[in-house]
Amino acid sequence: MATIIELPTFWDKRGNLTVIDNIESTLPFAVKRVFYIYRVDDSVRGGHRHHRTTQAAICITGHCKIYNNNGREEETFVLDSAHKCLIIEPEDWHTMSEFSENAILLVFASTAFDPNDYIYDPY
Repeated sequence: MATIIELPTFWDKRGNLTVIDNIESTLPFAVKRVFYIYRVDDSVRGGHRHHRTTQAAICITGHCKIYNNNGREEETFVLDSAHKCLIIEPEDWHTMSEFSENAILLVFASTAFDPNDYIYDPY
């Protein structure tokens, strides 16, 4: 099931600094692809799971919700801070919704894009 990890963050009067240093020691996979989702209207994004791909999602500005269902458990996560990182496992059928107007969702993926890796049928 998907889990939230806290990214190392330093706060002081000048602002916040969140670090993903040595990505493979911070994330549980080697990164093969990076993409971001923004300017989302009231649409629901996602609606799939994967055969192989693990993802790490960070809402670097604004907020959104990510619903996950691994066939045994269901949970909705609110990403509302740039230091929260949601690890989405391949078996997690997920949707992304309720994006704030200024939301930018940054996603790291463990594989390059492959249309055959997607499973669209929910559990």
